[in-house]
Amino acid sequence: MKKPQSPIFSHPTVLLLQNQQHSFKSMKQIHANMITTGLILHTYPLSKILILSSSLSTPYSLTLFNQIQTPSIFLFNTFISSITNNAHLAFSLYSRVLAEKSLKPNNFTYPSLFKACGSRPNWFRHGRALHAHVFKFIEPHCDGFVQVSLINFYSVSGKLGIARYLFDEMSEPDLAAWNSILAAYCNGSCSDENAGLSIETLFLFNQMQMSNVRPNEKTLVAIIGACADLGALCNGIWAHAYVLMTNLRMNHFVATALIDMYSKCGCLDLAYQLFDQVTHKDALCYNAMIQAFALHGQGHCAIGLFQRMRDEGVEPDNVTFVAVICACAHVGLISEGSEIFNSMKEVYGIEPKLEHYGCLVDLLGRAGKLGEALELVRSMPMEPNAVVWRSLLGACRVHGNLEIGELALEHLVELEPETSGYYVLLSNMYANISRWDDVRRVRKAMKNTGVNKFPGTSFMEIDGALHEFVMGDKTHPCSDMIYRKLEEMNCKLQMHGHKPSTKEVLFDIEDEEKEGALSYHSERLAIAFALVATESRFPIRIIKNLRVCQDCHASTKLISKIYGRDIIVRDGNRFHHFRNGACSCLDYW
Repeated sequence: MKKPQSPIFSHPTVLLLQNQQHSFKSMKQIHANMITTGLILHTYPLSKILILSSSLSTPYSLTLFNQIQTPSIFLFNTFISSITNNAHLAFSLYSRVLAEKSLKPNNFTYPSLFKACGSRPNWFRHGRALHAHVFKFIEPHCDGFVQVSLINFYSVSGKLGIARYLFDEMSEPDLAAWNSILAAYCNGSCSDENAGLSIETLFLFNQMQMSNVRPNEKTLVAIIGACADLGALCNGIWAHAYVLMTNLRMNHFVATALIDMYSKCGCLDLAYQLFDQVTHKDALCYNAMIQAFALHGQGHCAIGLFQRMRDEGVEPDNVTFVAVICACAHVGLISEGSEIFNSMKEVYGIEPKLEHYGCLVDLLGRAGKLGEALELVRSMPMEPNAVVWRSLLGACRVHGNLEIGELALEHLVELEPETSGYYVLLSNMYANISRWDDVRRVRKAMKNTGVNKFPGTSFMEIDGALHEFVMGDKTHPCSDMIYRKLEEMNCKLQMHGHKPSTKEVLFDIEDEEKEGALSYHSERLAIAFALVATESRFPIRIIKNLRVCQDCHASTKLISKIYGRDIIVRDGNRFHHFRNGACSCLDYW
């Protein structure tokens, strides 16, 4: 026999509380009604008014809570969970729980507190101390609800190893646990340095499938994100098909992840096709498509979509402006990008942030307006970060401005002394003008500070399998075949008049050896493998972690013509679509 529901739950005022679309005034009226009707003495409606009031006014909700004579652990948990954005207040309430002998924290207390810690920079030590309290107060301490919150806390704190250890300790992780660890690996990965984390995301997903835990939309967003980082198109298409076949919701998060995935796998047409199929496009969806156009060097398309976004009444946000100004930078649309930057505050009331100034510096620098770019850096209302100086240094390298380049490197070494890319850029600038003493000085500085050059890697997916290549690598199972193809490619390049540009190769080896070093760059190995391992009707897709060097760019253009193959390369900056001897970037990258 079904137990009758308490009349409290069906009371009109309680039902009104279910709708959280209230103003501060209407909330106070509901509170007054609860006092006059006596509902304020009942736990359930009291918890609901606490949640509502904390979303509208934290001081008011705190006053309300302090009027409760003997709040239960349920009410403490409810209030703490509603103010996780205020870590200091959340921990103050937790201290009251510990001080009250009649109360004991439970498995609903800690997840909210770990969430509060994770939302605050430099609060790792508080979360770690809280972890010790879990052992003291929770029996068993491996409660699944708490374990998932711990995985989330350690992952957002950058302690992925601890998060993985906690996950591996779970005997039968549920969907929430799987989603947490998958999101931890996916969020911790980036295509230029941590491709291994994306690979591990896909590996974990395979384990999840074998454990018979059915994925949901959140799972697929993490998997699709990993495919995007790796350029794993076949795996990404499988994920898309899985969403459709299992009737998972194609919500905005899944659709946006798929748009991003198709874009980062070099399929801009598929990304736009999916974008057009989304019925109710929000700013998140528009931003993903504008970023896709930017990544592929389609600046005019990005501006057109930005205009369409405004025409359809979708408000642009900070990310929108970063994406559209970045798109302008990739194709040299100086006036358009500057106008959009100025419209942020004048038209939309959005104060430009550091990342917007960084995009504008990049826009000016790429166009060769290095003096204006430096002046902008010096006049910014905030302190420029490494990204800003890196953009300026990259532009100096392209346009051969040593004076500003040295200044940019000086600031970068102060901000990020262990990053090798800055030294390499300046070293290449000196090499271009044969200043070998300065090249030697920069290389020595790298050695003295313990900085090692991050190796260039290229990823390629063939029939669902990922292949990784590094410069001069001979560990691939098809290595002999690859190097024979390389010899053939080099011969054909020479026959078509290609002269290797060896200026950016290390200065202390002979010219002939320099040409050989260029031939063994990671993308060159990947192209050689693709030429023998794939059919000619398929485009060659390569994901490279570093910027394509000048010689590889020139030779890849010629290879696309010699072999009649479309070659799509995603480097650290953007996409290059090589076809019939030309590149989509028009040598502006």
